[in-house]
Amino acid sequence: MQENPFLGSPALNPVAQRVWRSKYRHGGDGAPPDADIRDTWRRVAQALASVEREPGRWVPRFLHLLEDFRFIPGGRILAGAGTTRDVTLFNCFVMGIIEDSIDGIFAALREGALTLQQGGGIGYDFSTLRPAGTRARRVGTVASGPVSFMRVWDVMSATLLSTGSRRGAMMATLRCDHPDIETFIRAKHEPGVLTHFNLSVQVSDAFMEAVERGEDWPLVFPVDALDGQTLERAEGTVRRRWTGRDGPVDCAVLRRVSARALWEAIIRNAYDYAEPGVLFIDRINHDNNLGYREHITATNPCGEIPLPPYGACDLGSLNLARFVIAPFSPEARLDTAALQDAAAVAVRMLDDVIDLSRFPLPQQAEMARGTRRIGLGITGLADAMVMLGMRYGSPESLAFARETMQAICHAAYRASIDLAREKGPFPHLDRAAHLERPFIRHLPEDIRDGIARHGIRNSHLLAIAPAGSISLLANNVSSGIEPIFAFEQRRRIIDPDLVPREHVVEDYAYAVWKAQHPGELLPPAFTTAHETLPLEHLQMQAAVQEYVDNAISKTINLPAEIPFEDVATVYSEAWRLGLKGCTTYRPTPLRGQVLSEGEEATTGARCCVAP
Repeated sequence: MQENPFLGSPALNPVAQRVWRSKYRHGGDGAPPDADIRDTWRRVAQALASVEREPGRWVPRFLHLLEDFRFIPGGRILAGAGTTRDVTLFNCFVMGIIEDSIDGIFAALREGALTLQQGGGIGYDFSTLRPAGTRARRVGTVASGPVSFMRVWDVMSATLLSTGSRRGAMMATLRCDHPDIETFIRAKHEPGVLTHFNLSVQVSDAFMEAVERGEDWPLVFPVDALDGQTLERAEGTVRRRWTGRDGPVDCAVLRRVSARALWEAIIRNAYDYAEPGVLFIDRINHDNNLGYREHITATNPCGEIPLPPYGACDLGSLNLARFVIAPFSPEARLDTAALQDAAAVAVRMLDDVIDLSRFPLPQQAEMARGTRRIGLGITGLADAMVMLGMRYGSPESLAFARETMQAICHAAYRASIDLAREKGPFPHLDRAAHLERPFIRHLPEDIRDGIARHGIRNSHLLAIAPAGSISLLANNVSSGIEPIFAFEQRRRIIDPDLVPREHVVEDYAYAVWKAQHPGELLPPAFTTAHETLPLEHLQMQAAVQEYVDNAISKTINLPAEIPFEDVATVYSEAWRLGLKGCTTYRPTPLRGQVLSEGEEATTGARCCVAP
């Protein structure tokens, strides 16, 4: 029985070595520098264990999980834990509500700058800003619209980048019934505009139903924010729950559009420009474990953590490729028991991050400590499937993904209940209300009973991040739940001097196969993203989301020649499947591509940065 030849070895391939040196190696600052990846693991394990009552008990357990990349904490944890740097250990935040005034807008800009400066990506809902051309009720000034102020944020991010700050990503969302929605979805047509932003439209169930029925769709804004002249031109009012409001408010209908035409425009822009993405916002709020105390309208820059104002991402990924025993053999199997044990320890590690981390803003600290939200995810799914002889997207692979995520989910919830018994539940917990939330109601009886008796340490526990940089660090395992992009590919990596350089890298499973079977043909399970059908992407996302209480970052890679109508079907099917969001990527001359299989390099804006 042949074992994985890389298991037990911390050796990094040249690209992984460069990623470690440029992103995660601690260079000193009053503490001993990391000599190799082992020092990084030791530094992180000791730092996280330092907040435990018995640090000596947990350092070796944390270190064992980190070794050999079984568990890979989020990039901010790897880079910042155990250092003296004034940085946050959280990858991303959703910022506070943007008040529709000059003072409010620039106060929000300042908070965003402070957060980006400390290494956190940020997400905003710009729906609170009045549509372009309308006047304010009190001061009579004419609004320039949300997109105009997004440009201010973009310049701020670029300026911070020029000072040597980490390359932070930003997410902007806008409601599908905001009067400036058409401007928003076209905002990145001009090259070089809003390059630091990802864009996503908050799509409601009511809008999708209007699309299906071929109805007109009202574009609206709260009555109490508009002047009399604007209201005189309104086409009546409707009740809507609005960003930053406690409940439904009267909104003026400023104009109506065809729901189908607007939906087609959203998809057309995604088809041509890879943006905007779509957030199915009602599904997000329906499934939110804290739906009894918060309403969500934005996510972190990659979309895997829908968050309330000042919410934070505390991320880490279990590397499934490291839990495959006897890969590429008839005896190949996933060590599910070891994976569940790892999930339990990883939950404790991510929970410790909350107590160890600094926060750019006190509101972020209060929210993180009040909910203790974490996002334990997976990476290396496609590589693990190949090692087990499964084709990504096959019925067998979908069942495997669902069962694996179920095992991790239940292990994580049981671990969080044990932590609540030991350390106390998260402060904002309402046990009766929590037990009635849809995700919680579908958990096994012993978990629900445990929450009723002891509470639970973390409001949310699971999220699937892109895991791009950390997957490269782990010798280029397939990232997140994505299929293998290519067996050999060119990757652009930002060096410490902020210069992008291209490198050729091999997929991890492909490298393992070559080491075990030199010169042999690849088995049929080896397939790439470009051989994966769009529906197979969606089905994989749906299979995993069933056991993910946050959300999933998933990009459906599409061939350049795919008809527009087929892409439209992808988005509609994503809604029907109950997904929380949908993002596609089709390489075009307008956008290029970040990864390439051949020798030729192509250019294109990053999707986001979420190490």
